[in-house]
Amino acid sequence: QVVLVESGGGLVQPGGSLRLSCAFSGPVFKVYTMTWYRQAPGKQRESVGSVTGSGNTNYADSVKGRFTISRDNTKNMMYLQMNSLKPEDTAVYYCHAHPVVSGSSWHDYWGQGTQVTVSS
Repeated sequence: QVVLVESGGGLVQPGGSLRLSCAFSGPVFKVYTMTWYRQAPGKQRESVGSVTGSGNTNYADSVKGRFTISRDNTKNMMYLQMNSLKPEDTAVYYCHAHPVVSGSSWHDYWGQGTQVTVSS
């Protein structure tokens, strides 16, 4: 069983920065590709970006150059550093874990989300 817990959300002014964290509780963190998603009011959930177990990353075009995803496999943690925040970045941010191995024992997991509000 895996539990994901996000933290670090809050209210920030446009142009500001926030760092979100996702704590992974469970076995074999490294076999999971970790992804940050976000969902704004009235909109579909969208992928912000992801990081593989070996540290390879990819990002949505809307956040490239502003957001950085990282992970620490020794601490079972994933991070999202958000810079130059815009009001359109306002959303609930979710942590997601997807195993790169297959089998009935392996599942996807979601965190409960953390609110990020960008407003003056």
